[in-house]
Amino acid sequence: MANINLTEEQKLLYRTAREFCERELIPHETLLESTNDLPRELEMSIRHKAMAAGLHACNMPESVGGAGLDCVSFTLVEKGLSRASRALAACVHRPSNILAACKGQQIPHFLDPVMRGEKRECIAMTEPDAGSDLRGMKTRAVKDAAGWVINGTKHFITNAQISDFVILFASTGEEAGSTRVCGRISCFLVDLDTPGLEVAKGYDPMGPRGQHNNILRFDDVRVGDWQMVGAEGEGFAVVNGWLGPGRLTVATVCQARAERAFEVAVDHAAQRKQFGQPIWKFQGIGFPLADMAVDIRLGNLLLMDTAWRVDQKLPTVAEDCAMAKLWCSEMLGRVADQAIQTCGGNGIRADLPLERIYRDARVERIWEGSSEVQRQIIGRRLIYQKDR
Repeated sequence: MANINLTEEQKLLYRTAREFCERELIPHETLLESTNDLPRELEMSIRHKAMAAGLHACNMPESVGGAGLDCVSFTLVEKGLSRASRALAACVHRPSNILAACKGQQIPHFLDPVMRGEKRECIAMTEPDAGSDLRGMKTRAVKDAAGWVINGTKHFITNAQISDFVILFASTGEEAGSTRVCGRISCFLVDLDTPGLEVAKGYDPMGPRGQHNNILRFDDVRVGDWQMVGAEGEGFAVVNGWLGPGRLTVATVCQARAERAFEVAVDHAAQRKQFGQPIWKFQGIGFPLADMAVDIRLGNLLLMDTAWRVDQKLPTVAEDCAMAKLWCSEMLGRVADQAIQTCGGNGIRADLPLERIYRDARVERIWEGSSEVQRQIIGRRLIYQKDR
């Protein structure tokens, strides 16, 4: 079990991120909700302020110009920023850690501009017929004398329309799996203005306003050998190295939103009076608040313990992150629902954050691996440990 006692520097990091969120992000939530659009000038203004505050790319190693924060420290920053809408929090860019593996020409073309705040990446794994089954993806990259030729379709690609390049996962061959023939997955960095690559409008989903999804269609898209990250066929290892921290990030977002929803509910229960007394005095209100408090405390303990385990490079990191993502995403759904119930009719008012938090919470149990996938990861580890 981790020692959850934070250093003064870590406490300062959390305060800095949370105050930045309250000052620079939350005031724009009403605009975002009403327009479903994040103006480019607002995004860049927030990004420049985040760079001045030392929050930009704080998750990246010092060797590439980042802050080099450990996982516990970065989780605190993420938690402070994530009280706001996803699209606003994303203006404080925390690049994919996959980019830390850039080499050669990839560094000046992709990595350095991201670190300077000039470019932004998106990630493309999911396909219409391949979600959790990554080795079943149909997008293929075929080698020829000039490099690679890519064909296929990706969907649910977050914010591709405002990105400059995509971290693409594609099949570059086949290999025998334990139960079937699987795709050999490789990773490429592809400029989104490359001929043959179409960035199409995605779906109109329930969930975060201002954070759009797109469909990417690759029609004989040509890329050079220099654009492959790592060796051919090593993309699945790259995915696994990214998914753990990605799931922990989802858990952190959920924890931050649950705490904000809880604070609104507690304030309302203390101020709202019915039958001559504050409503928190009624068991029908007070007991659910107590359950919410326990849920949130457990979530925070699990979150910080998992971040500590990542820093210790323990062999159980995959299932640790799965547990954190599973608990915190499902806990957020419970807390958001009960917060609205506590506030009654006021809970569904669009000018309060609860309606948005409740709506946005639903997708957290799906992306970065659904709750069912997280349970599968955890269960597989239990059997693996038993058989050893």
